Amino acid sequence: MNLQKLMKQAQAMQASMANAQARLAEQQFTAEVAGGKIKATATGDGNITAITIDPSVIDPEDAEFLQGLVLQAVQDALKGGKELAEREMRKVTGGLGIPM
Repeated sequence: MNLQKLMKQAQAMQASMANAQARLAEQQFTAEVAGGKIKATATGDGNITAITIDPSVIDPEDAEFLQGLVLQAVQDALKGGKELAEREMRKVTGGLGIPM
């Protein structure tokens, strides 16, 4: 096996991964709960960029319910963003399981 060729392939994969990570930072995934009344948006690199709450679900007497819904939306958005990132990285690495 040609070591120089292997090194060039590794460098090309590293550049591809860096490009994929930059694209992931721009891609967004939005999760909805409570019939779309609460939405959370995350980027493919794991940042929450928006939370939207329909005023009709705000009940000052039951803050715990609203907190639970918001938490679920955020968790779903982060999960979706992570799955998006994993799909993109598999494209770059050919499924080798190389961490981001």
